[in-house]
Amino acid sequence: MRVALAAAVRELPRGAGLAYEPKFDGHRVVVVRTAADVVLQARSGRTVTGAFPDLAAAALRLPADTVLDGEVVVWHAGRTEFALVQRRAAATAARAPLLARSLPASYAAFDVLELAGLDLRGRPYEQRRAMLVDLLLPLGPPLQPVPMTTDPELATTWYETLPASGIEGLVIKRLDQAYPAGRRAWRKLRHTDTTDAAAVGYTGPARRPTAFVLVLPDDDTPVVSSPLSTGVRGEAVAALRRPGPATDAPSGAGPGSAGGVGAVASGEEPVGVVTAIGLGEVPYRLLDPPLTVEVRRASTRHPPPEVLRVRADP
Repeated sequence: MRVALAAAVRELPRGAGLAYEPKFDGHRVVVVRTAADVVLQARSGRTVTGAFPDLAAAALRLPADTVLDGEVVVWHAGRTEFALVQRRAAATAARAPLLARSLPASYAAFDVLELAGLDLRGRPYEQRRAMLVDLLLPLGPPLQPVPMTTDPELATTWYETLPASGIEGLVIKRLDQAYPAGRRAWRKLRHTDTTDAAAVGYTGPARRPTAFVLVLPDDDTPVVSSPLSTGVRGEAVAALRRPGPATDAPSGAGPGSAGGVGAVASGEEPVGVVTAIGLGEVPYRLLDPPLTVEVRRASTRHPPPEVLRVRADP
């Protein structure tokens, strides 16, 4: 299922008929409640049900043939942490139940696309929003509707105060708008030009990594960063030398595979492959758990994101 997308803006749009929602820094997931089961689909179309057994179990309370669009978040110390969400998303089937207990996920739903077999995508957002709230409020956590306001002054207050909670900005929608599947018809206002990302791997040797393989908020498809600066490379080397937990041996390419930091840093054979624009398939070594890095990114993948620093573990 193609999800709706948002185009970046530099200032808060104002005017009649607009709605404002906090923009969570998490993992975009579509919840599909079938007649018999629940399927969780990432933005790329990849099935991630096994990584979030707690959310799949909670979604069984939804009516059959219901589809939600939203963001998976993990709260830590009073704020959402993107790296922890990515740790959940990258878990193997064996580790997922344990992580569900130690790092429980929440689902911040911002749209309902189908309800009890009724396709709602052609209806105005205002109607879909009302139906979403009526559906989820009686159920309670971990499935919750995101806050929404039509007051631009309250939206401005959110924009100025919520970054401390891990909220990275606002999403702006028209009340009369149908669900714009596959189009950038929503608008997003980020608080800064930088954001945190999950480094799920690195290229080059552990003693001199050349780039990180990143998973950015709102997009679970791995991308290769621009070449690391000398300072960031030093931070990366120090992070790779820190001992990591022992995990299962890597079983494939991509962020869904597992491998301990220590094991990955000491090995010389790449254990993953990512496709980079202009470079083709690039081999890389996996990091599990991922590192949290601060990146500067453009609104598109050109140029690739620049890693500004490696953050301390959350």
